[in-house]
Amino acid sequence: MERRSMYGNLIVLITITLVSHACYAYLGKEKVTKLHFFFHDTISGDHPTAVPVALPEGTVIKPGNLVPFGAVYVVDDPLTEGPDLNSKVIGHAQGFYVSAAQKDLVLVVAYDFGFTSGEFNGSSISVLSRNPILESEREVAIVGGRGKFRMARGFAKLKTYSFNTTSGNAVVEYHITVFHY
Repeated sequence: MERRSMYGNLIVLITITLVSHACYAYLGKEKVTKLHFFFHDTISGDHPTAVPVALPEGTVIKPGNLVPFGAVYVVDDPLTEGPDLNSKVIGHAQGFYVSAAQKDLVLVVAYDFGFTSGEFNGSSISVLSRNPILESEREVAIVGGRGKFRMARGFAKLKTYSFNTTSGNAVVEYHITVFHY
């Protein structure tokens, strides 16, 4: 019995080693990339970049209740090099967020950060995570990517740069660490 177990473990170890070498040969060496940019979420004004597409029955969006529990927003938010909206646009965050907490303002976000200039033009990073937006510093998960970020995983440290409590408009600073091939 013990001998079978030993041979089984050896076969599993050999298989893992072969698969890992095959992946390395196909994908190349794993890289670590650090990115820094600003995310501009505009939910009010003449040109919003985040719009509500679903609200709980009877819910009214108003100052102090801009993202009520159960609300779903679709976003196409610019990503810029600096905190000013007029700084160079390097891409867009496209996707959606859902207000997912009854007591606190917590979003569950699903974004694709598509880069449109520079070294990563045409590549993207995927985010799917819980985002407690009233915490000035927080972290979200990087769960995938494409192009130069194939098979990405990692994390993003977020810091609210500015937040207008009346309009709901926000600028968030992102520091991303991404592992990819």
